[in-house]
Amino acid sequence: MLYWEHMKILIAADLHWPTINGVATFSRNLAQGLAERGHEVVVIAPSQKRSGRPYEEIDGNYTIRRTASVPFPFYQNFRISLAPQIEIRRIFQEFQPDVVHLQMCLTIGNAAQKYALKYGIPLVATNHAIPDNLLDNLRYLAPVSRPIAYAITEYGVRFHRKVDYVTLPTQSAIEMFGEERLDVPVQPVSNGIDLEKFRPTPPAAEIYHKFHIPHNRPIVAYLGRLDAEKHVHVLIEAFAQMHKNATVEPHLLIVGSGTDIERLENLVYKRRIASHVTFTGRVTDEEMIQLHKVGDVFVMPSPAELQCISMLEAMASGKPVIAADAGPLGELCQHERNGLLVECDNPDEFADAITTLLASEKLREAYGKESLAIAKTHDIKHTLDTFEQIYDYVINLKTPRLPQRLL
Repeated sequence: MLYWEHMKILIAADLHWPTINGVATFSRNLAQGLAERGHEVVVIAPSQKRSGRPYEEIDGNYTIRRTASVPFPFYQNFRISLAPQIEIRRIFQEFQPDVVHLQMCLTIGNAAQKYALKYGIPLVATNHAIPDNLLDNLRYLAPVSRPIAYAITEYGVRFHRKVDYVTLPTQSAIEMFGEERLDVPVQPVSNGIDLEKFRPTPPAAEIYHKFHIPHNRPIVAYLGRLDAEKHVHVLIEAFAQMHKNATVEPHLLIVGSGTDIERLENLVYKRRIASHVTFTGRVTDEEMIQLHKVGDVFVMPSPAELQCISMLEAMASGKPVIAADAGPLGELCQHERNGLLVECDNPDEFADAITTLLASEKLREAYGKESLAIAKTHDIKHTLDTFEQIYDYVINLKTPRLPQRLL
């Protein structure tokens, strides 16, 4: 039983709903889940107004305090707060949090860390990003990518050394980050998914009609952001290659939006497969749930994941998976148990893997059952239990920082 059954939790999220990516999805799921358990939750996130002006909104059962922001050009629908210190100081004064949970080490995360340290408020940080998430979207920086990646990594280590507890979504992510470089507790905690929402049930019939998806063809699905680091072009090249030799014409379903979408659409036309590919664009939460049920095989070509919520959602929907053999993806896509791992950026191997799974309904069913079993270990309920325990631990540290009065 937790000592602190009711906590005032402040979540600092430079990326948050309605932005679509893993960090934003996790921070929203976390806020909603903690609020459902009776905690008082406030999220600090950038303003989503075109004017960039700050405001407050209620998202179901928790409060979002939006700080002044400007557009960030390298991600679709992503805004950044350049100097939120005064606004965040006011939020600390008004909310008086028991614990602060940092989601990123950008401007909001930095300012929230500064005031938590100043006032002696316990700090938890979750690291969601690696340098590739940014650098693949800045192709003109390729000649100096290595020193930039090094600088970003070193900055991240220094940032996380100042908190009381660090989590990452997977053990592989911890190994990539370098646990030995930190002198605070580090623990893998899955991002988690809501197994009440994602289930292996048939999709609603109208979802096919709405997005012009064929009923009578095998569906290869990708759901996620369409930004450069996701390497969706590799999937398109693989699909174009295997489509030529397929006995039954498959269809490629690409769900999501992002800064790379125009390049991907041009590639589809260049490969002359436009009539066999559906781009849905941005979809609602409910449509996303339904579209996860449509695919026969889910493919994740990205080599820059620290877990991959989208693949977890597909697995919870009972789908076999194919993924790049990179970092933590092997913890979810377990080779020849629930899917196939292939070499990064190798369209030939992706094409062979897709062909193998589409050719065998028996294999798809077997892998789909194993996907369900793995997904059950990532229930958001377990994630929320773990973070409640971590918050309780840091609040009750024997040698807490001495707080200053919140003035």
